[in-house]
Amino acid sequence: MKAVIYTCPYVPAEWIAAHGLRASRLLLDRVDSTSMFIRTEGVCPFVRSFISEAMNNKDAEGVIVTTVCDQMRRVFDILVRKCELPAFLMNVPNTWQNIESQKLYVDELKRLGRFLSRLGGKSPSNDMLINIMLEYDTARATVLTARECLPARKYAEAIAAFGRDGPDQTTNRVRDTELQISGVSLAIVGGPLMKQDLDLFDIIEQSGGRIVLDATETGERGLCSKFDRRRLHEEPLMELANSYFGGICDASRRPNSGLYRWLEAEFDSRNVQGIIFCRHLWCDMWHAELRRLKDWTDLPVLDIDTAGDNETDGYRSINRIRAFLEMLQ
Repeated sequence: MKAVIYTCPYVPAEWIAAHGLRASRLLLDRVDSTSMFIRTEGVCPFVRSFISEAMNNKDAEGVIVTTVCDQMRRVFDILVRKCELPAFLMNVPNTWQNIESQKLYVDELKRLGRFLSRLGGKSPSNDMLINIMLEYDTARATVLTARECLPARKYAEAIAAFGRDGPDQTTNRVRDTELQISGVSLAIVGGPLMKQDLDLFDIIEQSGGRIVLDATETGERGLCSKFDRRRLHEEPLMELANSYFGGICDASRRPNSGLYRWLEAEFDSRNVQGIIFCRHLWCDMWHAELRRLKDWTDLPVLDIDTAGDNETDGYRSINRIRAFLEMLQ
């Protein structure tokens, strides 16, 4: 089955799957800008890698881009001009506390549905959508439960695999559990991670720490809230919108107070002792959020910025994480 690829958490996989297509949320590989045949100066490493993936993915039927960040808006313009893969730009409002924004998001889902139909999908019945939503909700709960017994990297990989492959293989991936690793309890906070960024989890564990909260866009923070089963059976599309648009907190939201309420609750419940703040260079949104986070919390914060250079990033990160954990121990 051909896939529809995307990276943004505000794209509901259930909506794509209900149209009979495979939803595949990508965990990206870093790519060197010199290896690309199009000009990508001034874009962050994540965006550059997304462009490369969209250009070279042979299993994709279409690609979805959202308006959550300005650099991704630019990606859509590049894909329309340079890529043969059909591309869809989904408008996700930054404001979220009013009826108009919620209605716009639902309208965008309906417009996305028409795009999926042009790719060969079929508009789903309510019963079909309900069944798909229940299947995903059950699998998502299985992944979340595995947090208590998987090392942080394997947990992050399980979340990524769920986003990439859907619920079919989820139970098998998290069935074999391991003892939880001890160490200083840390949260990792920030935008989306790439495959190579998962090395940070190993570095942290080797340095005497453990990630008890993955609050990156590709981690737990990027998962929608649990569906309300009563509302799901009454109005499945509205409940889908509520769990994604209303249930995922992010720095892009205006106001983004929900992000800090969520972080505060998770920090307290997991006894977080320090924060690893991970961001990509040229990501103005998360760069600006760093100062606010430091002003908001009394916890120590280590800023890790990545430029897409695997070797240089690795050396810098190892030394800084070791020093940070020595301070906390």
